[in-house]
Amino acid sequence: MTSTPSDLPHVLMCGPYPSWDMEALEPAYTLHKLWEAGDREALLKACAPNVRAIATRGELGASAELMAGLPALEIVSCYGVGTDAIDLTSARARGIRVTNTPDVLTGDVADLAVGLALSAMRRIPAGDAHVRNGTWAQRNMDLVTRLHGKRVGLVGYGRIGATVARRLTGFDVELGYFARAARSDSTHRFFASLTDLAEWCDLLIVTLAGGAATKNMVNAEVLRALGPQAWLVNVSRGSTVEEPALLDALEKRQIAGAGLDVFWNEPRIDARFMALDNVVLQPHHGSGTDETRRAMGQLVRDNLSAHFAGLPLLTPVA
Repeated sequence: MTSTPSDLPHVLMCGPYPSWDMEALEPAYTLHKLWEAGDREALLKACAPNVRAIATRGELGASAELMAGLPALEIVSCYGVGTDAIDLTSARARGIRVTNTPDVLTGDVADLAVGLALSAMRRIPAGDAHVRNGTWAQRNMDLVTRLHGKRVGLVGYGRIGATVARRLTGFDVELGYFARAARSDSTHRFFASLTDLAEWCDLLIVTLAGGAATKNMVNAEVLRALGPQAWLVNVSRGSTVEEPALLDALEKRQIAGAGLDVFWNEPRIDARFMALDNVVLQPHHGSGTDETRRAMGQLVRDNLSAHFAGLPLLTPVA
């Protein structure tokens, strides 16, 4: 017997997924597409009694207010590893299950962290422009800073931080890290103080999870400790770095430069960044490879399928 749309589980989608995911979701669920609604409140009112799942993205999340208006809600499945935009307290109180897509994006984010470090320190975008605009014929490019042999500090030593560390071992760097506690499985130097780590290192790479606990963790004091010869890379969340302090430090050359994939007000970031020649900017694209995005979408779909089949979730959020 063929299922009709009314028989299929109702899923509220907070934002679009890639076309290959939409093509797989359309025949399996009754989808309510919030981003297409001319009247968001009217759509929510109409579908609320039937919605059993939310399919969202990391930056869109699921607020307490949104979940409160969905009395039949059972699960929130997030396309992304970050859950700081999902009200986990509200979900837990109602017994709503939450999943995300860890691990599948770890390698890509680590790759970009190393790429941003090289791009900023070796000034790769500036070198490209030097060739393209004909300046090379006039003069040689200014000297840059090497990565190998430097001291690199990792802020956060979870999945991504540990993978960045493995990537960097081939650069013959000295590694240190700041985390809640020392890792017994790491031979790298542990710092209980983030400021001490910043004073020690030549390059600080931020891989923290987002949320209230890490907000502005890299603040003006930490940036001062880094100093004018050191570099910052952030591939975590924009909230982890005190952005006004970072902009001041970059403008005043209080740090050497930065490579940034994340910002406070994405995608409408502070215009001051555009005028800086000592920062490399990326559009929050750490997981933005075809391979990883396909794997993320598959994991979202697999979690939804497992839930509605009464099977264990693949990647539940604690």
